[in-house]
Amino acid sequence: MSDAQISSFGSMSDPLYVEYAKRSTPFSMTDNHFHPYYEIYYMRSGERIYFIKDSSYPIQQGDLVFINKYELHKTLQAGSGGHERVILHFDDRFVHSVCDQQSKLLLSPFHQDSPVIRLPADDQEVIESHMDRLEAELAEQPIGYELYVRHAAVDLLLLASRFLQKHAPVELAYATPMHKKISEIVRFLNVHYAEPIHLHMLSERFFVSPYYLSRMFKEVTGFALTDYLNLTRVREAQRQLRETDLKIIDVAASVGFDNFSHFGKTFKKITRTSARSYRMAERKKR
Repeated sequence: MSDAQISSFGSMSDPLYVEYAKRSTPFSMTDNHFHPYYEIYYMRSGERIYFIKDSSYPIQQGDLVFINKYELHKTLQAGSGGHERVILHFDDRFVHSVCDQQSKLLLSPFHQDSPVIRLPADDQEVIESHMDRLEAELAEQPIGYELYVRHAAVDLLLLASRFLQKHAPVELAYATPMHKKISEIVRFLNVHYAEPIHLHMLSERFFVSPYYLSRMFKEVTGFALTDYLNLTRVREAQRQLRETDLKIIDVAASVGFDNFSHFGKTFKKITRTSARSYRMAERKKR
């Protein structure tokens, strides 16, 4: 029997997808992922650790998290209890359909130095009222509930965007010196992913024992080091397949795979499609 209460609107392939979840026991994401749509994560109760791009952030009740398209991320358990959250996924189709002329303003929260917005109490009350009704609309699905879901998504974006016009996102301090060290290593990987990289090289460069580095990398980010490196390489390969006409074998080499067969297997494992099929599908969208 599942310990989670979950209700949702739409599907992952729709312009807008909303999901409410309440879990009574500890939970961490098992998937290592990034995706071609925007994500807003709202923490209704509990605590989480959110690794995004190159840093880990402690998330508490009332926090909003904005994850840009193709940004690597993962949530981890914090503490021993459950949590309650709402996520909204939307893509450019949704943006163009509801707010094309104001898209730059409404998408501004996704382009800040920090992905976390910690709102003051008054603004949190506004969001909580939306979330209370959103939860009810998703659970009961009265006639026309789709209109409210779309309205709530736009209102959430507008509130966050207006807040950022006057305030900087909160700067969340590193929990420990090792968290800071791991963030430095992640930033190094994000820049040098195309080069030959192995655990002992990183160990020597950052003055951390191989075993400790491997263990702490997993603990801080939620990713095994090799998995993170492969995800980073495949994400860049996807970009090149979308935006360039490079041969696939050249794309593989340019992102750090010295074995084309290994690239093909890794790409398919992560994306669940071949590089060729991915390129063809993306070109059909143009």
